[in-house]
Amino acid sequence: MKNTLILLILGLSGTAGCQTIPSTEVQIKTALLACPDESRDKAMVYGYSPKGEFIVLRKGENEMVCLADDPNQPGLNVACYHKSLDPFMARGRELKKEGKTYEEIFNTREAEVKSGKLIMNIQPATLFVYSADKEKYNAATGEAKDGYLRSVVYIPYATAESTGLPAKPFGPGLPWIMDAGTHRAHIMISPEK
Repeated sequence: MKNTLILLILGLSGTAGCQTIPSTEVQIKTALLACPDESRDKAMVYGYSPKGEFIVLRKGENEMVCLADDPNQPGLNVACYHKSLDPFMARGRELKKEGKTYEEIFNTREAEVKSGKLIMNIQPATLFVYSADKEKYNAATGEAKDGYLRSVVYIPYATAESTGLPAKPFGPGLPWIMDAGTHRAHIMISPEK
């Protein structure tokens, strides 16, 4: 299974050297696998044009924004997040397109959030990630078997002390806080597979 949770959290994606781009319908269908049932019908969906450009595939009418699978990565990895995270995710995509490293992206966004240039919602906001191994995903039909759904709740600048959550996992499927004390502080919730 590809480990692109970090890429999605950072808002990183790219299409250099694109593989075959699935149809718009398949991209929307699979992107919505990461979306709560009650939000699927009206969620916004980003995906890829036939030329591999990152575009809006479907305008949204609710609080959720979904990302189609990056055709350059093996398997399936889609995400949906609260619309308040869209500026943060978009900025990550911009910096990645500029060729910035993970550390440079983190540091740039941290400085921009602290300066007020990049607005990071102070209320908790959720990201859901759905993935499936390449052997269990058919990009032509959008069918995925034995997928895995995990979630993240962003709570900027929260710490273990302010939340009571541990700073590292202490049991299978239990929540913990990652990147504590930073703009990217978030609760990780990764159920057992």
